[in-house]
Amino acid sequence: MALYVKDSEVDAMASRLAEIRKISKTEALRQALRRELAEQENAPSRIDEARTFIRALNAGRDKSKTPPLTKDFIDSLYE
Repeated sequence: MALYVKDSEVDAMASRLAEIRKISKTEALRQALRRELAEQENAPSRIDEARTFIRALNAGRDKSKTPPLTKDFIDSLYE
């Protein structure tokens, strides 16, 4: 199946990469797409990023200054 690049900027980037690496434009695009796919597939999910962020926040807070979570406190949130 053929891939037609209609965007002149994309064509120029593929040509430049192919020229630098001394490979065909097809091979340059193949390598670039493989690299991008591998990066995206190995990237942490949004959930993993959120968990890491929350752990960092919790590690930096002073737990002795946090009031205990009581029924009265929870009830006050809904008043």
